[in-house]
Amino acid sequence: MNDKTEKPEKPETADTQGMNYLESLPRRWVMTYIPIGLFLFVLLFPFYWMTITAFKPNGELLSHEGNPFWVHNPTLEHFNKLLFETDYPSWLMNTMLVAVVSTFVSLATAVFAAYAIERLRFKGSRPAGLAIFLAYLIPPSILFIPLAFVLQNLGLFNTRWALIFTYPTFLIPFCTWLLMGYFRTIPFELEECALIDGASRWEILVKIILPLAVPGLISAGIFAFTLSWNEFIYALTFIADSELKTVPVAVVTELVEGDVYHWGPLMAGALLGSLPVALFYSFFVEYYVSGMTGAVKE
Repeated sequence: MNDKTEKPEKPETADTQGMNYLESLPRRWVMTYIPIGLFLFVLLFPFYWMTITAFKPNGELLSHEGNPFWVHNPTLEHFNKLLFETDYPSWLMNTMLVAVVSTFVSLATAVFAAYAIERLRFKGSRPAGLAIFLAYLIPPSILFIPLAFVLQNLGLFNTRWALIFTYPTFLIPFCTWLLMGYFRTIPFELEECALIDGASRWEILVKIILPLAVPGLISAGIFAFTLSWNEFIYALTFIADSELKTVPVAVVTELVEGDVYHWGPLMAGALLGSLPVALFYSFFVEYYVSGMTGAVKE
């Protein structure tokens, strides 16, 4: 009698079945290619329409003949009108100044707040962190009226400082919450070893925490910069002079005359205004994803 017995074959695991599920070409089309294609079309078509409208002459914009999804005679007249016949360069500089300063102030404040709440472990730190995040959920439409009175009393109404001081009110809460999640992923042992070696809290923050939290800092910076660049309600309420307006507000208010919409300059202004944010995001997209992953990690 043969003592050797054949070992039963291991059943195919669920992971292997899952990987083999998309080997069939029809399944790949139905489950992958078609959904991704529809998503990209819905996402990118407005940008495509904005781009071709910016380069279309007025004759093609108002004409019902020909292919509306293509530019037959591209022109730069809309960009020429936007850059040399309006205050668009000033609007762009105002937007850049407000966005950069607001981002820097909000990020610096959020670093100290997140480090204190997450790493110092004082009593009530968790409720404080929750309260900061809940402050972000307050709609700006509720806050802009009392903020307008405050700015009026301080003599900052209709100045760039009005936006620089008000944007951190909604940037700091979210940046703090995001950095809290990222600081939580850094091992406490590193900080404890530094304390044993005689390092101060400031040295720990500057030399240990911040270098390890670079992806989180970049992620929070991208969020703050993008939100302050595209903000509309506060910029519309607190700024009245044309030369002090930001791009999102100026393009809508200065390039629309009654019921006449200058679609060419409007789309050209929207295209030029979206390029800095798109370029800024494209350089740091990996850090942004890494920072958001750390923010939601427990």
